[in-house]
Amino acid sequence: MKRGIAILVLVCAALVVGYFTVSKWAIRHETLAFHDAARNNRLVAVDIAVRRDKEMQANAGMIKLPVAILNHGNTVKNTEYSFLANVFAARGYLAISPQHDLPTDPPMVTRVGEPYVGRLPQIERGVANIHFAIDEMKKVQPNADYSRVTMVGHSMGGDISMYFAREFPDQVHKVVTLDNLRVPFITDGKFKILSFRSKDPVFKADPGVVPDEDVCEKSGITVVNTGFQHNEMRDTGPENVKSTIQGMLDKFLSDSDNSEVTSVPTKVPDLKDAPGPVAMSRPAAN
Repeated sequence: MKRGIAILVLVCAALVVGYFTVSKWAIRHETLAFHDAARNNRLVAVDIAVRRDKEMQANAGMIKLPVAILNHGNTVKNTEYSFLANVFAARGYLAISPQHDLPTDPPMVTRVGEPYVGRLPQIERGVANIHFAIDEMKKVQPNADYSRVTMVGHSMGGDISMYFAREFPDQVHKVVTLDNLRVPFITDGKFKILSFRSKDPVFKADPGVVPDEDVCEKSGITVVNTGFQHNEMRDTGPENVKSTIQGMLDKFLSDSDNSEVTSVPTKVPDLKDAPGPVAMSRPAAN
């Protein structure tokens, strides 16, 4: 077992070096500012990551880029998940990261007894941002496949991703979440789901969000129970956290993109590093 963990760590470390190299030389990052006239000219900033060679092929009409939508956590910027965006871009995806909340938005509050403890308005706002961003990106990069996208998200962004998949299943290819806490998983088996779960004393998933093992096995859901803290799952987290997630995500994408989905390891060793930044919001007690 220890030998297997050591090999996994080495593989993940190699992947990090590879992604750093690809990101520095081959992946283009750009931030675009769109304004939604239907919502009082609301600003929806979008960060994109795409491999330069794949973008050139798409612009020449040779290929269509698969699309991944990355959704950030509450009070976190859309640019703070480049370690995930680079994995998708390295595999030839067009990674799109919309900014869901603005400084002028009212703060998110917890209301026990309401749907998703009162987070539904913010979730629905995120869904509206995604649809608007996709419509605008079609004008910027028409040679991409927006018909079925891969939804990705951390924390609140994971809830937005899962809710989007529930409401618009025909528009979703895969779902990847990092510690979503409120919206229950889709269990109809229409698409593959990968979810990284934290081991955090503060951030706990609401009852019924994560299915049991039998349901996961039948529904094509891979749950990775990590020893990571909730707030470590972004760019500011420790390198070994990010490298482990990158390695497992890359394997999931490789398997599912080739239509030969296999299970990824369901446990990783607990970390001894200091926890990441303290979040600005705290979930309600179950």
